[in-house]
Amino acid sequence: MPKPLKFLAFDTSTDRLSVAVTDGARVWQHSGPGGAQASTSLIPAVLALLAESGLALGELDAIAFGRGPGSFTGLRTACAVAQGLAFGANHGAGIPVLPIDTLAAVAEEARFHRFGALAGTDAPLAVMALLDARMDEMYVQSYEFRSGLCRPLNDCELIRPENLVPGAAARLLAGNVFGVYAGRLPAELARLDCVEAYPTAAALLRLAPALAAAGQCIDAAQALPLYVRDKVAQTTDERARAKADALAAPAMPLQS
Repeated sequence: MPKPLKFLAFDTSTDRLSVAVTDGARVWQHSGPGGAQASTSLIPAVLALLAESGLALGELDAIAFGRGPGSFTGLRTACAVAQGLAFGANHGAGIPVLPIDTLAAVAEEARFHRFGALAGTDAPLAVMALLDARMDEMYVQSYEFRSGLCRPLNDCELIRPENLVPGAAARLLAGNVFGVYAGRLPAELARLDCVEAYPTAAALLRLAPALAAAGQCIDAAQALPLYVRDKVAQTTDERARAKADALAAPAMPLQS
């Protein structure tokens, strides 16, 4: 019988902070405000949860974290904390980290809400995960759950709510966009099973054992965020250059 794996997991990709620890049998959880507050509250929350569980950092088999997409600041916080904790464990020898897609955690949270623990059935379940990306856009990615495993069916996309095309195979739509973009999502969504879901650390813990067994754990130095939207704002120089280009452009003739 394989030994129970011990994981720490956290997600700071949205405005909700989620942390969880497992000893392979029991789970301890914490949630709180995310966003800018995560940079100061994540480490105290992790240490408090480890103390509550009685687990030492060096006992962990891996540290799982939501790698994105999501809030730029939140993703950088998650990567930095995962690296710092991993490097500091085991007297400097470090422990592996396990980056997990934020949208996979959204899909798993909805799947768990509807169907409970991952089963070994061969019947596939397709879930489309939708996460608010702000700026009138959403992150979208579909996953298939089968035989206790979760695999992506496509790459993550960044789209406007009006352009969403639910896949024919998707049995669940999961995410935090149904209220935010209620008036802009396609009307056909009303006929589908839509589950309000966020990426939680508990979902990361449920995904972690299969991903770790598949060799997805990496050295802490390789932990990087997943950015789908590479840029959200111009620098001061870029804004100045754009303004200068606009002033230098020839004026359009007035229409009579």
